[in-house]
Amino acid sequence: MHSVWLLAVLCLTLYSAEAVKVGDKFKDSGKCKACHSHIVKQWENSWHAKSHYGNDEYFQKTIDYVARKDNRKSLNTVKIECATCHNPRIAVTSTSDEYEAIASLQLDKDSAATKALQSDTISEGINCVVCHNIDQIHDNLPENKRGIDRVTWMKSGTMTGPYSDAKSPYHRVEQRPFMDNNPNQLCFVCHANDTSSEEHRFTDMKSEFNADGKQCVDCHMGARKMGVASTLPGSSGKPTKRLIREHGFIGAHTEGMWKDALQVKARKGAKGLEVTLINPQPHALPSGFGSREIVIDAQFLSAGKVVKNESLSLTSHYLNKRGKPTIPHLSAKTVTNLSIPANASKTFTLPLAIGAENVDIKVSYRLVNDEVREMLELKDPIWSKKMMIKKLNLKL
Repeated sequence: MHSVWLLAVLCLTLYSAEAVKVGDKFKDSGKCKACHSHIVKQWENSWHAKSHYGNDEYFQKTIDYVARKDNRKSLNTVKIECATCHNPRIAVTSTSDEYEAIASLQLDKDSAATKALQSDTISEGINCVVCHNIDQIHDNLPENKRGIDRVTWMKSGTMTGPYSDAKSPYHRVEQRPFMDNNPNQLCFVCHANDTSSEEHRFTDMKSEFNADGKQCVDCHMGARKMGVASTLPGSSGKPTKRLIREHGFIGAHTEGMWKDALQVKARKGAKGLEVTLINPQPHALPSGFGSREIVIDAQFLSAGKVVKNESLSLTSHYLNKRGKPTIPHLSAKTVTNLSIPANASKTFTLPLAIGAENVDIKVSYRLVNDEVREMLELKDPIWSKKMMIKKLNLKL
């Protein structure tokens, strides 16, 4: 009787799965290299290529932490929820109470959810077939609908792009305006907001975005340059030259991206050292994930010797529903937010050092603040590395 019950529950779980089919010919980027090798190579070095659970320590340990702290959900359920953006081509998009019953008994090894999470189709994270197989983006949906829940896919084998005259002998090609005229629409399918398991909106990049004529791709894919999207010969016998962008999707992880990202001014004020950060970017800094951080380090000197060091962390801190510090994804409340809004400035005051003649000021960026890095036990040095934004010396 027990076996019959389990079989019935498993059938209910399978029934709840929503299949998203991707043909074998298109499920991994290796199939795209024949014609787009230079673009695939750029993508391979991007963090889009690392968005899978097995490829990003921060993502992996965040999921593990959420599953460990939230006893309402199994590890696989948390993975599937996060796959909404991190692995949008996953074949199972939700689980059920019946599935949780199976998972709690560790009898979900052969379930549709487990098989979907082990599929090669999602192992590359945000790959070619994620962005270039979208038919429609539904901006009329509630803001909590993101990633896979915000798009309609083309049939497998039909790719979308910015060009109306693009052709390929290997797949159909259709133009879509969000690939060129309104690329922000595509970015904001996932990079719009983040809501915790307690329904707390801890990041809302779409609302904070102050475009002023800028597009996300202007910084994160670079300016259009003449090149080839496909190496296939056109009617002239040579590849068709077009205005294209880079596909490395550079961002917060790229150290060179931070050089002069903020303008920095400093002066000796009545109450201390005043450091003003001016943000010319179209979104707040820091932004993106809730644990990112800007650090102001001040080293006070006298006769060339260090008198005192001061440091100020500009980041966000979160509390869970019990009022305890937590990671953003489990938060019920934001208690500190020191980010600088788009096209705006903030001034911060640090204590002066008695007898100091001058001060070296360094403003840098870190991907994860100390609090969250310690909670998640992150080991890779990239999460604590300070990436230089600006440094200057001020005579006092």
